[in-house]
Amino acid sequence: MRISASEVARITNGRLVGADAIANGISFDTRTLLSGQVFVAVLGERDGHEHLVAAAEAGAAFAIVSTGRSVPHLPCVETPDTVVALGQIANDCRVRLSSTLENRVIGITGSAGKTSTKNMVFAVLSSRWVFPHAATASLNNDIGLPATIINAPDNCDALVLEMGMRGFGEITRLCDIAQPMISVVTNVGDAHSDRVNGIEGVAKAKSEIVAALGVDGVAVVNADDERVKAMSLLAKGRVVTFGTSTDADVRVDLISTNDKGIVTASFSYAGSSHVGVVPLPGAHMMLNAAAAVAVGITCGVSLSNAVSALENTVSETGRMQWHASETGLRVIDDSYNANTSSMMAALKVLTGVRASQRIAVLGQMAEIADAAESHRSIARFCLDNNIELFALETDMYGTDALSVEDVIRRVSDNADTVVLVKGSRSARTERVVKALLT
Repeated sequence: MRISASEVARITNGRLVGADAIANGISFDTRTLLSGQVFVAVLGERDGHEHLVAAAEAGAAFAIVSTGRSVPHLPCVETPDTVVALGQIANDCRVRLSSTLENRVIGITGSAGKTSTKNMVFAVLSSRWVFPHAATASLNNDIGLPATIINAPDNCDALVLEMGMRGFGEITRLCDIAQPMISVVTNVGDAHSDRVNGIEGVAKAKSEIVAALGVDGVAVVNADDERVKAMSLLAKGRVVTFGTSTDADVRVDLISTNDKGIVTASFSYAGSSHVGVVPLPGAHMMLNAAAAVAVGITCGVSLSNAVSALENTVSETGRMQWHASETGLRVIDDSYNANTSSMMAALKVLTGVRASQRIAVLGQMAEIADAAESHRSIARFCLDNNIELFALETDMYGTDALSVEDVIRRVSDNADTVVLVKGSRSARTERVVKALLT
């Protein structure tokens, strides 16, 4: 969206240093900053103020900085806290978009499947609206969500947002900024459970996205997950359920699965049904697809059009992507992140692939409450299903910790071998994918 430095100063109660300027969009990373955008200097693991010169050289229209951190030759808006300022600007942009968005502001959370669901919802809404906007990658926190809203086009007519959770109150804060009209909860698992005293704490934190809805809001919840289904009680307005359960409003039934884990399924709603392809590998993706169809129906898309539109879903790097090396080695890249439920889902895809050798290269699963038992359960599943487990730089699975080089040496580089690569972000398992394919 277009926004001026003087407007930012007003919205944030900040101070404009230098001439007024107009920007189109925002960035907090000079490596991806486009000419004419605002640069936000975030204080985190790195100090964004150290990159203000680079921002000016990249063509930033102006910068948002901490008090007293302005630089010459670049208009700056000084604020006490640049992350808080981001949220304030995003909320102002959200209000400005209200007339074009109507009820089509979708917030999505869950322990797994947020990004895949977001991409499917975007594909469904793109079948009807001209200027939809969604988060790129997994921009779902106090920095990424505001940036997504601010980078929406001025005539945005559908907005799809992810909301991550690493503690209580975070989703409430994001909802205060984004004001979603439709809230989606995919599932409750053990991701970040060590931060909220276990899986019940995860459910409580995730439920904030339903509790934040007003009487005009719609909660779209997973009928197959009892913890998610229970969140319906917090909804002040309408509830739409999805799942394989017979009582789900939007029901999905498996028809077939091909050798790459791609599912054909039947979707049913209000007495009608339509068969379609779920474009991302794994039977677990059916539920994400059903959630997207439910959102589409809630927004006024027909069942048949919503299901057909799923085929236009764009996959993202590190999320169940199939690759092949020059020698034909097949690699399933699911390296972006991991928790126990998503790890099991990916391994089930691997078990269905025809191959003489199935290998799982697994990094540690971080921030889960019962880490020892969770890792052991994954190791047992691999053993029971004839999957060779290569543990990357961890002994949590009860096997030797292997380096990237060790893994590469042990993998048979031929077309009859398939390798799944998965782990939490901190494990950086994408290094294995790169090494296997180069």
